Amino acid sequence: MSFGRALKRRVRDAMLPVAFAALCGYFVWNAQQGDFGMVAREQKLADIALAQTALARAEAERDAMERRVDGLRGDRIDRDQLDERARTLLNLVGKDEIVIPYEPGKRLFQ
Repeated sequence: MSFGRALKRRVRDAMLPVAFAALCGYFVWNAQQGDFGMVAREQKLADIALAQTALARAEAERDAMERRVDGLRGDRIDRDQLDERARTLLNLVGKDEIVIPYEPGKRLFQ
């Protein structure tokens, strides 16, 4: 048997295992790095966590606003909130009160 035939036979015999190993490698790489792989999953979980914190913050702000509006609406009006809103909108101050201005970026109520 010649060296060329032996080499061809060995290459032909090795083709199927090499192709199978390459196919397995392709799927392993995609499972790790692909669009739906483990790296992308971790990134999506981090994005979901950020979105949930933003949602919780927005819901808390909405609830605070609803409490303030409920004090000015309905059968039972909160006199303190009504007084505060009237003074703010009309820019009025009592004679015996001291006014302390805040910087534009800072809010008194969160």
